[in-house]
Amino acid sequence: GRKVLIVYAHQEPKSLNGSLKRVAVEELSKQGCSVTVSDLYAMQFEPRATRNDIVGCLHNSEEFNYGVETWEAYKRGGLSNDLIEEQKKVQEADLLIFQFPLYWFSMPAIMKGWMDRVLVQGFAHEFPNCYDSGLLKNKLALFSFTTGGSEEMYAKGGISGDIRYLLWPMQHGIMHFCGVKVLAPHICFAPEYVSEEKRKEMLVAWAQRLKTLWKEEPINCSPEWYFK
Repeated sequence: GRKVLIVYAHQEPKSLNGSLKRVAVEELSKQGCSVTVSDLYAMQFEPRATRNDIVGCLHNSEEFNYGVETWEAYKRGGLSNDLIEEQKKVQEADLLIFQFPLYWFSMPAIMKGWMDRVLVQGFAHEFPNCYDSGLLKNKLALFSFTTGGSEEMYAKGGISGDIRYLLWPMQHGIMHFCGVKVLAPHICFAPEYVSEEKRKEMLVAWAQRLKTLWKEEPINCSPEWYFK
């Protein structure tokens, strides 16, 4: 069976994000997938990239360079346990689902911290092995998130600009950079401002999409997809 890692960032299990995560676990498990969830708030995941991420001596104790130190630590198996644990989950997964509410045009800090700390050089990328030759190629990713603003606000002519512009740093700058192929995002617009009925429809639509998810083609990972 296929393996799925859901990286989930919401403080409240009863939220729509919590329900979307639950639906994904149920639906994918029904398909025979083995599903792992990294519930970042429940884990009290540390979002800050610090010296604590390296166990033992530093490569250069004179001047701390996080990128260099984590790369060296990764090579010698000297990263902190929480990072080794998350990297193992990523390594085993065929599909990564990121479930979160959009904060300030981006992912919540705790999830960005997961990206900063887990996807280190040597593990996820190693120049020139990036983008199509990134070290996590053969994996898929899907960003599933809720917004505060309506769909109209995030349209091309809308006040917030095309939602695809916001996806460029997340999908292209992080996932595609690491070689991951990206499925079209799943966006629930303004759930706080719609009826209970509409929110239920959002969950049904997500469950429906998950039924045929493995047949989907990844998006065209080029600037045109985002900015055309």
